[in-house]
Amino acid sequence: MSKNALDLAPAVQNFLDLSDAGGDAIAAMVSDAIDRKAARAGWPKGKADADKPLDGCVLAMIFEKSSTRTRVSFDIAMRQLGGSALILDSGTSQLGRGESIADTARVLSRMADAIMIRTDDHAKIEEMAKYAHVPVINGLTDRSHPCQIVADLLTMIEHKKPLPGLEVAWFGDGNNVLHSILEAAGLFKFNVRVATPKGYEPDAEFVEMARTGGAQVTLTQNAQAAAFGADVLVTDTWISMGQADATDKRAAMMPYQVNAGLMSAAKDDAIFLHCLPAHVGDEVSEDVFESAQSVVFDEAENRIHAQKSVLLWSMGLLG
Repeated sequence: MSKNALDLAPAVQNFLDLSDAGGDAIAAMVSDAIDRKAARAGWPKGKADADKPLDGCVLAMIFEKSSTRTRVSFDIAMRQLGGSALILDSGTSQLGRGESIADTARVLSRMADAIMIRTDDHAKIEEMAKYAHVPVINGLTDRSHPCQIVADLLTMIEHKKPLPGLEVAWFGDGNNVLHSILEAAGLFKFNVRVATPKGYEPDAEFVEMARTGGAQVTLTQNAQAAAFGADVLVTDTWISMGQADATDKRAAMMPYQVNAGLMSAAKDDAIFLHCLPAHVGDEVSEDVFESAQSVVFDEAENRIHAQKSVLLWSMGLLG
C-alpha cells in the first residue's frame, strides 16, 4: 500500500490565513495544482488521482454560511485525492444547539483527519484550531478567504500573468477577499490598486502587511485611475451573506462597477476575476462578465485544484 497522510502522521499545519503557509509553500501549492490538473485532463471529475495521496482520509466540513463552490470543490478535491468528505451545518448538528467550538473540535479530531470550516467570526476558526488535533482550514471567515486566493493565483498564472510586479486592481467593498489578495501581494510582490467608496476601505492591518512585504498598495476613490494599465481587475458582491439589502451601500458602490469603461482603461490583455456568486448589473456589467476577458469560470473550477494542494500541505504531504 502506498504511503498516505495516515501512514505518515504529519504534524498539524493549520491554514487559517495565507501567512500560515508563507510564500514558498503557496508557490508549491500552485505548482502542485497545475501538475495535478494537467495529469487528469479529460478524466471524470470523481475519479481519483493516480497516487491517491489521501486514501482513507476523511475531511469534516462545517458550514455556518451557505456555500456552493467551497462545498463542492472541497468534496470533489477529497474524492480526487482518494479520500472522502462529510458535511455538517449548524442546523443539523449540535453546534446549532449550543455545543462549543472547543468540544466540536476535540470530537471531530477523533473522527476525521482534517476540518474545514466556513463561518463568520474569525475568532471561531482560531478557537477551532486551538482545540483541534488535526489540521483546520479556513473555508471563509469575515476576515479572510485564503483558499479562494490560492485559486485566484493559479488562475492568474494559467492566463500568463506572472505574479511579481503584476498590477491588480480591486473595485468595491474592502472585504475578506481583498484582505487575502493584499496578503498574497506581500508574499509574491505584486501591486494592488484598491478603489473603494469612502468608509469601505480594507482593514489597515492587511494594507500594512502587503506594504511590509514589498507590494505597492494604492488606496483611491477613483475607479478609473485604479483600472488604468491594470493586468487583473477583481471585484466581489457588494452585499455579503447575512447583510441586509442595503440601498445606501449599493448606491455608494455603483461608481465602482466593473464595466466596459473600466476594462478599456486596463491593459488590452487584462483579465477579470470574481469569486462568485456574481450579481450581474451590480458589481459587474453583463458585457464584462460574459466577455472573453472574464475568466471567472476557470477561476471557479480552479477551486478544486487549489483545495487539493491546500489539503496536501495541511496534511504534511506538500512543501
